[in-house]
Amino acid sequence: MALTGDMGLVFLMALVGVAFTVPVMIIPVLFGPKRPNPIKNAPFECGQVPQGAGKMHFMMQYYAYLLMFIVFDVMGMFLYAWASAYRPMALGLSSDWIVTAFIGMLAFPMAFALVQAGRRELW
Repeated sequence: MALTGDMGLVFLMALVGVAFTVPVMIIPVLFGPKRPNPIKNAPFECGQVPQGAGKMHFMMQYYAYLLMFIVFDVMGMFLYAWASAYRPMALGLSSDWIVTAFIGMLAFPMAFALVQAGRRELW
């Protein structure tokens, strides 16, 4: 049975994925440090040896906006795919209720992000 059509393209894409992944996994093994010691394993910050514990507090002021971006990004991606391939399902049923349920499920993380945006003690 010959590989033709869409399945052949799927297998070709899998083959390309493997061809790009294997060298990325083999090259570090070949060129990485073979004999680790404390100097090679020591952390460096811009070429300098760090001294003491970290003193900077990471700012969380944009955390809620990051969550909202992720929710809207996922929603936009799936809504675009649904709208571009919109057609009635089998037996003439509409897929509108599926999209409504999808948007409803994304309302929970969006509400969480909005609550986080209102929390001043977070940052």
